[in-house]
Amino acid sequence: MGDVPQTAAPTTNGRIRLKWFPSFRDRQVWYYFGPAFVASVAYIDPGNFATNIQGGTEYGYSLLWVLLWSNAMAILVQYLSAKLGIATGRTLPQNCRDQFSRKVNLGLWIAAELSALATDLAEFLGAALGFYLLFHLAMLPSALLTGVLVFLILTTELYGFRRLEQVIMVFVFGIATCYAIEIFLAKPDWGQVAHHIMIPHISSASVYIAVGMLGATVMPHVVYLHSALVQSRLKEDAAHNVSEPWLQKLHHARYELIDVLAAMNGAWLVNSAMIVMAAAVFFHAGRQVMTIEQAHETLRPLLGGLSATAFAVALLCSGLSSSTVGTMAGQVIIEGFLNIRFSIFWRRLITMIPAIVVIAAGLDPLKVLVLSQVVLSFTLPFALLPLIILTRRKDLMSDLVNSRRTNGLAYVTVGVIISLNALLLYQTFGGKF
Repeated sequence: MGDVPQTAAPTTNGRIRLKWFPSFRDRQVWYYFGPAFVASVAYIDPGNFATNIQGGTEYGYSLLWVLLWSNAMAILVQYLSAKLGIATGRTLPQNCRDQFSRKVNLGLWIAAELSALATDLAEFLGAALGFYLLFHLAMLPSALLTGVLVFLILTTELYGFRRLEQVIMVFVFGIATCYAIEIFLAKPDWGQVAHHIMIPHISSASVYIAVGMLGATVMPHVVYLHSALVQSRLKEDAAHNVSEPWLQKLHHARYELIDVLAAMNGAWLVNSAMIVMAAAVFFHAGRQVMTIEQAHETLRPLLGGLSATAFAVALLCSGLSSSTVGTMAGQVIIEGFLNIRFSIFWRRLITMIPAIVVIAAGLDPLKVLVLSQVVLSFTLPFALLPLIILTRRKDLMSDLVNSRRTNGLAYVTVGVIISLNALLLYQTFGGKF
């Protein structure tokens, strides 16, 4: 890699001009691709399956607009997280530990751990359900098999972080392929799809699912993780002895924006496909689908065996990949906030326990999955507020500090999330609107 990347060009007054969107023929674009795709796994995890299928089954296409706006928020949040990691060379939890008081950090760590546990539960249950649906294994052996496979996926990092990125990207493209098959077989009403993407519709009955979809789409644990995922590229850049490290960071941030846009919009398409499939098949047929197993079994007579198999394969890929990413996020959280070294394999072993308890107790996985996503939505402001506070500080971010417009959009994002949560609380305690 040269001292001055190809996306930099001197102007007549000697200043450096940066291209925001360099050509995809530029090899450096592909060099920086990867971190956002790893983070995007959290946006198509089993919690998304649960909320999107329930939303599509009960309300048809009417909640598609929630995914569009949630995705816009996710793009902003993930870029801010990556930018913080690039500018400071430290993760979001590490920056919180350095910049905030001990009491504040304790509260932030507790909220972060709650979000990590909620997402671990959803992801682990999803993978176990995938094995159950595909191979008819009992849920408990499926859960144990999931644990073993996640351990094996994590070991690929021993061959370099790029190898782990590549494995997870294979899972992402596998999920996308399965849902392309589902949409082809479902034959949705594309006019209604376009209408409900663009025009918001919500009722008192759909608030719970809408908040769950928001929690499943803007995931707090990968807000922490993305600031860590960019560190491997930073280290590689430093090893090349770049003469202008500040300029390299500017380029890195712009390449990462392209990575974020590609990955998050891909995740949005997959999420939308989940709702579209559920609306076109279950809602249109008037079928009440109360569990993920029921969704799988209902697809078989309505669309055929290929659709049911694609659904189960997508769920399995989603569970395995997102469970791996969730474990990585938990590692970043505990090491960053507490400044301790903690084996990632111990982390995986400990976070298996809640899922195994849920399975052993015989609780409905779909209801547990939706509840876990609502918990994530409530913990999300505890990740976003520190992120905004830190990325608006010139002394930390230097040339990558937020603009006024970016700060404004970030405040709106947090405001929307907090407002939706307040609306859900109001409704939960008997309020009507």
